[in-house]
Amino acid sequence: MPSHNRFKTSALAALMMTSAMMMQEAHALTVYTAGPGALAKSLASGFEKQTGIKVNIFQATTGKVMARLEAEQANPQADVLISASWDTAEDLHQRGWLLPYQSPNAAKVPDAYKSADFVAQGISALGIVWNSKSNTPEPKSWSDLTGPAFKNNVTMPDPALSGASADLLIGLQNAEGEQAWQLFDRLKSNGLVISGPNAQAVAPVLQGAKAAVFGAVDYVTYNNIAQGESVKVVFPQDGTVAVPRPMMILKNSQHAADAKAFVDYVLSPEGQQQVAAAWLMPARTDIKAQRPLITEIKLLPQRASEGSERAATLQRFRTLFGQ
Repeated sequence: MPSHNRFKTSALAALMMTSAMMMQEAHALTVYTAGPGALAKSLASGFEKQTGIKVNIFQATTGKVMARLEAEQANPQADVLISASWDTAEDLHQRGWLLPYQSPNAAKVPDAYKSADFVAQGISALGIVWNSKSNTPEPKSWSDLTGPAFKNNVTMPDPALSGASADLLIGLQNAEGEQAWQLFDRLKSNGLVISGPNAQAVAPVLQGAKAAVFGAVDYVTYNNIAQGESVKVVFPQDGTVAVPRPMMILKNSQHAADAKAFVDYVLSPEGQQQVAAAWLMPARTDIKAQRPLITEIKLLPQRASEGSERAATLQRFRTLFGQ
């Protein structure tokens, strides 16, 4: 074969390969998720294996995910969003950013954890994470952490960075009103340290530098326990909040059919078993879990909060702790 023909053939092959790669990339689904990262990768892998559709993942805290979403308003990148806070889904619904979709696989998801345009991927709860080797008494209620044994010995995730922590703050305020703020006053006087997102608050307790976390996400600690850490999840007897992790499709998605298929996969028995393997409560009631379920935890009465109310509550918290 003449050299110029070989050149044309190789150039054509390269062009076809580049075009195929571009088509494949264009066909990729983009999922923004507020952890856990290993679960997101597992779901993406299972979905790609089943459908052939590649999934690009951006995983960060709820605050960072939402900031990125806001920054990209003019040129939206995300197709599917999984948040750690139900209120973020309510907010995006009010703003008209979501594509209505009810997956047939959501039939076994309780009504409280689904709406016309978002549905729980899974559910966590907030608890006290206590180091059992800390020479402190095992706490039974939130207020136990205001006692002398826990002086300068307690951390808390920053509600401005952790959607789940914000949900607990609002849940306590909704349930107890000013008594909740009196509790936070006592915690502050007792040396409570506000420690960034959830992982940053839990780290010193795992290391033994602190005794307990006020309001940590439970599934992370169940995973730590499975790896041999000397910590325990305590659900306070005075009640806590359940934190459904809403999954939603963005209205501006260029791959709506693929996004719906991804939601279907996450809510399928296979997807929900992966959720359970990450120590979360599955959203579906017919999938077994390896940790306590909603029915085994005392929950505070929760109601949806307006965006302005949420902002005011977070501002009051920041002012109290001088942030």
